[in-house]
Amino acid sequence: MPQSEWDFDALLAAARHSAVHLEMRDVYGVGDEAGDFERWKRTGQRDTDPTSPYWTPWVKVIRETVARGVVVRRARIVSEPVTDYIRYEHAGTPVNLHAGEQVRWMPRRLASDIALPGNDCWVFDGGTVLFNHFSGDGNWSSPGWEVRTEPAVARLASTAFEAVWERATPHEKYAV
Repeated sequence: MPQSEWDFDALLAAARHSAVHLEMRDVYGVGDEAGDFERWKRTGQRDTDPTSPYWTPWVKVIRETVARGVVVRRARIVSEPVTDYIRYEHAGTPVNLHAGEQVRWMPRRLASDIALPGNDCWVFDGGTVLFNHFSGDGNWSSPGWEVRTEPAVARLASTAFEAVWERATPHEKYAV
């Protein structure tokens, strides 16, 4: 299928066994969370209501995915001490867990001997990789994503994710 016909929801809906997300940036600046991030920086309060307009679409799609038997895991590689953005992300992670994701955190210093892809990515069933492309300030770049299905690319991304996952700390045990 040509890349223009793919989207995240379709890739997630097509997953049969696994959907894994490798995040490697210390700062993201995507527009749809800018307001919540600014409020968190001012007040220390993060939207953690899974029924809020911000979270409802994500919680719904992840719950549906997990209910189909797909294991959804997210691994985050972070520099320490962590950035404000990572503290914000950590504060919102209970909603990811509530939705059915498994989340782990790994200090960047533990990744030195892991061959990592150049971009954050999702890997679906070990065979389809959705790379996320960001600008230097963490916002979506153009194009914002790229789908790859070559076996070598899928193997690199899958192997990297599993190596990170094995070394990473479960969310409940990772303090920021």
